[in-house]
Amino acid sequence: MTHAIRATALAIAALGCGLAQAETGKLLLTGGVSSIDGAAGGGLTPWAVIGSNATAGETGFTAHLSRARTQDYGLTTYGVALGWRDRVELSLAQQDFDAAAAIALNGIAPFGVTPGQHIKMDILGVKVRVAGDAVLDSDTLMPQIAVGLEHKRSRPGSINSVYNFLGVKDSGTDLYVSATKLFLAQGVLVNGTLRYTRANQNGLLGFGSAAPGRNSYSLQPEFSVAYLLRRDLAIGAEYRFKPNNLEALGAAAGLGSALREDDWKDIFVAWAPSKNLSLTLAWVDLGRVVPGITGGRKQTGAYVSAQMAF
Repeated sequence: MTHAIRATALAIAALGCGLAQAETGKLLLTGGVSSIDGAAGGGLTPWAVIGSNATAGETGFTAHLSRARTQDYGLTTYGVALGWRDRVELSLAQQDFDAAAAIALNGIAPFGVTPGQHIKMDILGVKVRVAGDAVLDSDTLMPQIAVGLEHKRSRPGSINSVYNFLGVKDSGTDLYVSATKLFLAQGVLVNGTLRYTRANQNGLLGFGSAAPGRNSYSLQPEFSVAYLLRRDLAIGAEYRFKPNNLEALGAAAGLGSALREDDWKDIFVAWAPSKNLSLTLAWVDLGRVVPGITGGRKQTGAYVSAQMAF
């Protein structure tokens, strides 16, 4: 799948560069930035907006690179997205998760995790705007509404033995609906997303769980708020609820809360020095990520991201 993802990404990039308009009517930052999963929105959650600078009747393109670092982990994400007529968004992203801390699992059981192990995940996303227009309806109560899916496939390397122990799958599909309301006169944007998922740590720890963990899908809400300090600068915050599928399995195995999954949150600043470039800096709090191998430390740190949009 990885080769197909890369080939499709190159095709999108070529198509986007060929079709993107030099000048469009979309206002700065109203197309959001690229999330860690590739869809347009905030850093942690998708919004109902369609990425790129393209408005109705145009085709646009974005490319992004982001990096997050916490006490024990690191995550690098890069990807591309195509926005068509401000109606449909197709995105492709790859995550590279530094899971070197997982070597500690060998002290629990002979999992055979190798030093410096990384987990990589490919993500194909599709989003469709089904109602409203964030900008044109900014003086009404009508939000922009979109539905989307994110199909994810992880490549855990030597951590596959841990996947087998947990009874998780290496692929899964999230479905979501987002509503974005822009109060343009006040410079305020509010977004709510409801995600239907069974992903553990966004899919990096697989999907579902063996009994007595939760193997079924659940609905998880996500929220964002942003305030425009000026037309090219915004501040905001996000909160993303997580399903915590694995904790019951860990407790039954005598590991207590070693597999607990906490909610994610961030505070961010987004700056658009030009129409084609946006930069995001955030403080992220991912809670405890497999606290059994990190001494229960909360994973907080910095997140930086750059996006080119046409």
